[in-house]
Amino acid sequence: MQPSMQQGNSAPLKRAMSTRHLVMISLGGAIGTGLFLGSGEVIAQTGPIGAILSYFLGGVIAYMVMLCLGELAVHMPVSGSFGAYAKQYIGPGTGYTVTWLYWLTWSVTLGTEFTAAALLMQEWFPHVSMWLWTLIFGVFVFSLNMISTRWFAESEFWLALVKVITVVAFILLGLLAIFGAVSYQGFESAPLFTNLTAQGWFPEGLFPIFATMLIVNFAFSGTELIGVAAGETKDPAKNVPKAINTAILRLLVFFVGTIIVISALLPHQAAGLGAEGVSSSPFVTVFNHIGIPYAEDIIRFVIITALLSAANSGLFAASRMMWALSDQKQLPAVFSKVNARGIPYVAVIVTMIGAMPGLLSEQFAPETIFKNLLGIAAFTMVVVWMSICLSQYNFRRQWYKQGKTAQDLGFAAPLFPIVPILGFIFCFITCVSMVFDPEMRPGFIGCMIFIGLCYVSYYMLYHKKA
Repeated sequence: MQPSMQQGNSAPLKRAMSTRHLVMISLGGAIGTGLFLGSGEVIAQTGPIGAILSYFLGGVIAYMVMLCLGELAVHMPVSGSFGAYAKQYIGPGTGYTVTWLYWLTWSVTLGTEFTAAALLMQEWFPHVSMWLWTLIFGVFVFSLNMISTRWFAESEFWLALVKVITVVAFILLGLLAIFGAVSYQGFESAPLFTNLTAQGWFPEGLFPIFATMLIVNFAFSGTELIGVAAGETKDPAKNVPKAINTAILRLLVFFVGTIIVISALLPHQAAGLGAEGVSSSPFVTVFNHIGIPYAEDIIRFVIITALLSAANSGLFAASRMMWALSDQKQLPAVFSKVNARGIPYVAVIVTMIGAMPGLLSEQFAPETIFKNLLGIAAFTMVVVWMSICLSQYNFRRQWYKQGKTAQDLGFAAPLFPIVPILGFIFCFITCVSMVFDPEMRPGFIGCMIFIGLCYVSYYMLYHKKA
C-alpha cells in the first residue's frame, strides 16, 4: 500500500471524530429495536440458556470480525473502508460489490426506521398523519448529516446515550428485583435465577440457537461503523483499536445482561409474545412488574430515539460508501463532491432518496415487506463481515510475504489465521441459515440476484477501463 493511497481517499473528508464518538456510534448502531423488541423473540424460540449462548456467540463472532477490521482500518484509514479493503485484497469486482451491498443494507433500512418511528408517534398522536412524522424525522436526520461531521458525531453520541442509560437502568433494576431488593409482581420472595433452567437447559432443543443466529448477528451489526468512520477520525491508529475493544465489551455486557434479566423474571414462552407494538417488548413487561410508572411511554420514547439513531448512522455510512465508489471512479464524479464542511452532500441526498422504497412498507403489506427488508439488511451485513475477514486474511499473508512481521503493524489482530478463518466460517453458516427460513428465502434470493447484478455491472462498465 503506497502512503499516498492511504491518505488520498480521505483527504476531502474532515477528521473530526474521537474515541468517545466512535464508541457511541458503534453502540448506537448496534443497540436498537433488535434488543428492545427482538430479544424476547430469541428467548421464546431458544429458551433462556439458549438465548444467552446465542448472544454470547454473536458477540464473539462480532469481536473476531471487528479485530480483523481494526487491523485493516489502522493500516489504511479510508472512508468507505471495507469496500476499499475488498478491492485491494480480494479483487476490484468484489470491492465494488461489497460497497454497493453495504449501501443497500442501510438505504433499505432507512425508510423502515422512519416508518416505524412514525407508527410509534401515532400511538401518542392518533390524529396526526403518519406521513407528517415520517417527513419530520427524515428532515431531522438529513439535517444532522448535512451540517458537519462533528455535528453528526455529537448528535449520535447523545442519541446513543439515551439507549445506553435505558439498558443500564434495566439491568440494574432487574438485578435488584432478581435478588429481592425491590418487589416484583408475581413473586413473593426473590426469584433469583431459578427461571433460567426451570424447564430444563434447552427446552426448545439446540437447533433454534443456530436458527436465530441471523437475528442475533444483525443485533450486533452497526459495530462495523467504526471502520466506515475511520477515514474521518483523529489519530485512527490510537482511536480505532480502543473503540473496537470498548464497544464490543460493552455490547456483550449489555446484550447478555439484558437476556439474563429478562429470562430470570419472565417465563421464556411469554418473552416474545403478547400485545402488538411496544407493549410486547419484554422491557415494558419487566418495568411494569417492578412498578415503574409510564413504562410503556418511556420505552416508546427510547425506541423512537433508537430508530432515529440507527437512521442517523445509516445515512452517514451509506453516503460514505457512495462517496468511496465515486472517489474510485466507479460512479460519476458528482457523487464525491464535498461542501466547505467536508460533507459529500450529493451522496447524502441520493441515499436519502434511496430510502423511499422502505417508506412504502406501511402502505403495502407492511409485515411482509418489513420482514423481507430486515432479512436483506441482515444478509448483506453478514456478507460484508465475511469480506472483512477474507480481506484481513489476504492482507496479512501479503504482509508476511514482504518480509514484515505482526509487530510492524500499527494494530495486529491476535491469533492469526484462526480469527479471520473462524469469523468467516461462522458468518457463512449464518448466511446459509437464511435458506432454511421460508419467510427469509425471498430476501435471500433477492440478495443473490443483487450480488450477481453488481458483478455483471462491474465487469461490463468498469473492468475494461481498469
